[in-house]
Amino acid sequence: MPAIAVSVIIPIYNGLADLPDLLDCLRSQIYHCDRVEYLLVDNKSGDGTYEFLQAASRDFHVENWNIKILQEQKIQSSYAARNTGILNAQGQILAFTDADCRPSKTWLSNLMAPFENPKVGLVMGEIQALSGKTLLELYADRQNTLSQKHTVSHPFCPYGQTANLAVRREILQQVGLFRPYLTTGGDADLCWRILRQTSWDYYFSEAAIVAHQHRKTLPDLLNQWKRYGRSNRFLHELHGVDLMKKPLPSYYCYRILRWLGKELPQALAQLPTGKANHVDLLSTPIGLLCLNARWQGQQRSYLPQFADQIAWPEPEKSSSF
Repeated sequence: MPAIAVSVIIPIYNGLADLPDLLDCLRSQIYHCDRVEYLLVDNKSGDGTYEFLQAASRDFHVENWNIKILQEQKIQSSYAARNTGILNAQGQILAFTDADCRPSKTWLSNLMAPFENPKVGLVMGEIQALSGKTLLELYADRQNTLSQKHTVSHPFCPYGQTANLAVRREILQQVGLFRPYLTTGGDADLCWRILRQTSWDYYFSEAAIVAHQHRKTLPDLLNQWKRYGRSNRFLHELHGVDLMKKPLPSYYCYRILRWLGKELPQALAQLPTGKANHVDLLSTPIGLLCLNARWQGQQRSYLPQFADQIAWPEPEKSSSF
């Protein structure tokens, strides 16, 4: 039985610095190269990304890898770029990752394996952190911020992040593509439409791993949590998911007093023995800053114009590889 044909779709916006490492990871995949096509979609980059991709594609073709370089010039949105990839894809399975991710060499093999079960329509892989040394990177790693274990256990409905997600292409004929004007939350939206509107099952493949860099600076970390808040607002408007409750001043006071009176002294006492490190010293205030950023993101956002619109695929076509 031939291996499942898969189309790997990667949206890219100003990703020039990430592309050499990304392409090396794609080359290292042990999945059957004659059953994979890579669709790299430039989304109105201004840093030479498209030109770099065109040059790199020639090397890929010489090495007998199937790669397509596409552009999404109309809408500045990773979801619109992914839709462009989908509309040009020929595989039975559509796999998604991002330019700043680093797929392990067994990523595709492990991501495709669950699809041998004909009832599985959606597979989420795991996201791990690239090694980091800064305080904020170590904090995020301690919290498993990127892990899909959080998203597959979402109280409303499981979902997977598009940094590591695969779906049967035929399902999109039932529920549609990504909402092209949505700026965040589109991965949850698509997964929820699939799992709530169809009878397809999902599978969480912890062995299908991509690595991602944690945020290194406080502004970047807080922007990440503001985006989580915006996503929650958008998904509330689209699906009725519960909004985050406002953290009361009394909660902040309690957490700070507990940190000053108990957590910080304990961490300082354990620091010389190696039982604690500098992350333990500041974990609580960093967490409270992230909590407030998420609240601010939720409160100060509104669903973008046309973001409720769902793009639809062309009639189903058979795979050519």
